[in-house]
Amino acid sequence: MGFPRGGGGGGRGGGGGGFRGGRGGGGDRGGGRGGFGGRGGGGGRGGFGGRGGGRGGGGGDRGGGRGGFGGRGGGFGGRGGPGGRGGFGGRGGRGGAAGGRGGFKGGKKVIVEPHRHAGVFIARGKEDVLVTKNIVPGESVYNEKRISVEDGEQKIEYRVWNPFRSKLAAAILGGVDKIHMPPGSKVLYLGAASGTTVSHVADVVGPEGLVYAVEFSHRSGRDLIGVAQKRTNVIPIIEDARHPHKYRMLVGMVDCIFADVAQPDQARIVAINAHNFLKNGGHFVISIKANCIDSTAEPEAVFAGEVEKLKSEKFKPQEQITLEPYERDHAVVVGTYRPPSKN
Repeated sequence: MGFPRGGGGGGRGGGGGGFRGGRGGGGDRGGGRGGFGGRGGGGGRGGFGGRGGGRGGGGGDRGGGRGGFGGRGGGFGGRGGPGGRGGFGGRGGRGGAAGGRGGFKGGKKVIVEPHRHAGVFIARGKEDVLVTKNIVPGESVYNEKRISVEDGEQKIEYRVWNPFRSKLAAAILGGVDKIHMPPGSKVLYLGAASGTTVSHVADVVGPEGLVYAVEFSHRSGRDLIGVAQKRTNVIPIIEDARHPHKYRMLVGMVDCIFADVAQPDQARIVAINAHNFLKNGGHFVISIKANCIDSTAEPEAVFAGEVEKLKSEKFKPQEQITLEPYERDHAVVVGTYRPPSKN
């Protein structure tokens, strides 16, 4: 008996994959190779059925079924990279033993080494992945994989940091020289969204550090507050970052500002927050999305223009890297605010 084929589906969805690798149904962006821990979705951004694939068609035997498992991205990771939810029900992702959440289970095969950025680690196994030490063991934030490593008597849990879902992880893997968020530091995070990257920054700065997370959208803000309930070093602020005076009583002076606000006046937003909260000689890490600022200009020209705006606001940019292959037309600029003058 052959394996049942996946369901019909259609529109943007595409049917769900069959039980063991029947091909997923049609659908313009959907479809996909089905399969247990297969390589994830086919077409477009499709995961197991495009962007969610409805409930998949009926399909024979045990095929069809629920379709749209893999959220925005198929197989092993978010939008195709490492991390994410792992094939069909997360029974083994693309690299790793079956079982658990898509299979990166620790044991003897995984060695965790400190990264040159304090508070960040690399787990070396079948594949090398970026991880942070989970300050709330046993809890995932966005369904990311967790790795437990035995260190003598105690078990330490790490969370895989997916560069396709986090600009900061993409910058670290892209070789950024400094992120300026050592354990114990205070970070003002503008554009916190649902708290995916915020949760990792909270791991990096550790229980002695603080992350002030500012997000304007109430929908994302609900998720952010959920993250903060578990991670006590995250302070969620549901306000517009253009108006720092509205949260000035909540935020103390910080060592670093991280900004991912994707707004045309991003440089000004960062500057007014820096004037209020960033200590002299503090640092900034800004993610710039070129087509949010000027969709008609070349990305390189947009990045250069933003750097000039930052210089005019007493920022001293020190490095700039692009985020390929994780994000298209994005750059991260790192530097110092009001550096002490050399006599």
